[in-house]
Amino acid sequence: MTPAGRTDPFPLYAAAHELGPVSVLADDSFVVCGYAAVNQVLREPGFGLATTTPPDSGTGALRLMNRSILRANPPDHGRMRSLISKVFTPRRVADLQPASEAAVDDLLRQLSDAATGGTTDFMDRVAFPLPVTVIGELLGVPPGDRRRFRPLAADLTDALELSGDTSTSADAAARELAGYFAPLIGERRAAPGDDLVSALARDAGDGRLSDEELLANLILLLVAGFETTTNLLGNGLAILLNRPELTAAPRAGHIPIAGFIEEVLRYDSPVQAVNRRAHRDGLTVAGVSIPEGSDLIQLIGAANRDPARYNDPNRFDPTRTDIRPLSFGAGAHICVGNNLARLEAAVAFPKLLSRFPDLSAASDRIPIRRDRLVLRGYQTLPVQITPRLIAANQRRPRSD
Repeated sequence: MTPAGRTDPFPLYAAAHELGPVSVLADDSFVVCGYAAVNQVLREPGFGLATTTPPDSGTGALRLMNRSILRANPPDHGRMRSLISKVFTPRRVADLQPASEAAVDDLLRQLSDAATGGTTDFMDRVAFPLPVTVIGELLGVPPGDRRRFRPLAADLTDALELSGDTSTSADAAARELAGYFAPLIGERRAAPGDDLVSALARDAGDGRLSDEELLANLILLLVAGFETTTNLLGNGLAILLNRPELTAAPRAGHIPIAGFIEEVLRYDSPVQAVNRRAHRDGLTVAGVSIPEGSDLIQLIGAANRDPARYNDPNRFDPTRTDIRPLSFGAGAHICVGNNLARLEAAVAFPKLLSRFPDLSAASDRIPIRRDRLVLRGYQTLPVQITPRLIAANQRRPRSD
């Protein structure tokens, strides 16, 4: 896909829908864009991860990801997923709400303070640091260490693209993150806390999770959680900046914030595509026979705008019901941290809209999209805060 196509893939998705839910790309590969078809492939056991790379092959970022749940097929996937789900529970996510609220309050204050001349960058001031802060709480990472994760996590996302290639910066980020988390795991084994690292380090062993798998999955939780939440926040605010008339209803509580977030996920998904491979013969998707060994590019962003599933799919409508976007996947490989991303967004958007009711797009700077196919989000999202709002927010008492 060209850079222009990555910036705005939706015309290409519409063209794909015209061809049908499944299209032949080459003799052994297919493009899947229909909602029902993508949902089937994500859930059906006959389809799995496309990787055939041995877990211990490659270097740097690729080797790290190959050890994680992200690239695992049965039975390794089920073994790792079971252990992670045992400790990364809905209760543990819910317990992060106070930390999320405190972080949002602090970051919004900083957003106002940084608005020199009324303009600042939402991505830099809120969307990037919020998930790093919350995931730091989840993992028990000392606050002073968290800032270093942002550039490392961003560099490591090269390993999540469909090409399977990684840059030298991604490999360097993998080495640095491994160098940080390996001794942290040892420390938490010796002196456990209430954090996720301690819980996983305690329950690993007995053939359930090797030290390499533990390390890889902790780094995956950091990187994937950071990326999806950052993109969800940026994509959601960009929609509101382009459609300011939409802000009144969620701010007043007339539209449940959960429904608003689901529509953001559908309309501009943080994850646009994933790969799958047919692991046996006799598979059929939308009437198309899929031979064993075939690769399938799952266009999640297109599935979320399938006219066969959604009425007027290219219109952002937070009053929709039964949205069920596929943005976090489905089936066995559904994103383990999807509830955490939703929690952070549910905390951030109401506070943002309440504190800055006249927030608008900056008139002198344009937003810049990150040049990614799989992970869709903004590098910068400049916003304008009116001087009277800056003054009012600077008079607010600090929460700390």
